[in-house]
Amino acid sequence: MRMIRIWVYDGILASGVSGPIDVFAAANRIAAKSSVNRRQPIRWRVESLDGKPVHTASGQTVAVDGRIDARGRADAILVTAPFLADMEEFVSRHEQLRALSSALRRQHVAGAVVASYCTGSYLLAEAGLLDGRIATTHWDRATDFSRRYPRVELRANEVLTEQDRVLCTGAVTSFLNLALRLVEMFGDAHLATTTAKALLIDTNRVSQASYATLLDEHGHSDRLVARAQLRMEATLQHGFRLSELAAYLAVSERTLNRRFKQAVGDSPLEYLQSLRIEVAKRLLEAGHASLEGVSQRVGYGDLSTFRELFKHKTGLTPREYQRRFVQHACRNNLKS
Repeated sequence: MRMIRIWVYDGILASGVSGPIDVFAAANRIAAKSSVNRRQPIRWRVESLDGKPVHTASGQTVAVDGRIDARGRADAILVTAPFLADMEEFVSRHEQLRALSSALRRQHVAGAVVASYCTGSYLLAEAGLLDGRIATTHWDRATDFSRRYPRVELRANEVLTEQDRVLCTGAVTSFLNLALRLVEMFGDAHLATTTAKALLIDTNRVSQASYATLLDEHGHSDRLVARAQLRMEATLQHGFRLSELAAYLAVSERTLNRRFKQAVGDSPLEYLQSLRIEVAKRLLEAGHASLEGVSQRVGYGDLSTFRELFKHKTGLTPREYQRRFVQHACRNNLKS
């Protein structure tokens, strides 16, 4: 039998434990009914550092099967993710991180697959298991993650990354995709696909880009850049010239570019493109405008340019995006 150890601690989401277990249980039931290529069932244990139940972020208590044993046999370690507004709180739990990191490294050296989802990638990075490897995390944590762990090759748009028996997946419910990947590894692709169909899990989620908010709020202290951002928002439908914006603000283009990069991380043009696409997403979600109308309202007279940039930023065409995220039950058809 394949053994998956699920490691838990206070502050996780209960679904991060129950969700994967439900996937494993469903896969076992489906495999048992198969008349060909029957697979050994997947077993699992839920474990905490002290062997005591843990308290989730939503106030529930998760029972465990025992204490985390760094030497216990495992085919895979599935590390649950913290559900916190501030990851600084998590990385400051030094004693907990040292214990978990040491156990993770030992298990990986022993040959176990090490996997986590969402902000669990912080724990894998703290353990050094992502240094020089690819990884993903919650799309909203990408900037912070990259700053903390520059040796990791972060691919924030991807739903699942895998290298050298280290697996990461994206935002919270991607633990379902992670569980299915483990089913595929320890069973086969057909079993994983059949399980996904039975549980109605979308295995076509290959990018987080369409879910991401492209812009943060004006969360910086540079008043010049804030004025530039407000000006861009107010004149979104018009063409953009850096020289005109710099003249409006009474600074040089070089100064504006430098200050923008420092405050926002993008050039003014890159920021404007993201702003336009973010506004376009909201218009499409409202479901009341034609594609041509949306394109013009965000400053793109050339529809093909708008389509190309939208897909580049979100991973979906405008039509695909509206079908997936439209807010109204009665969906308007976009004109081609």
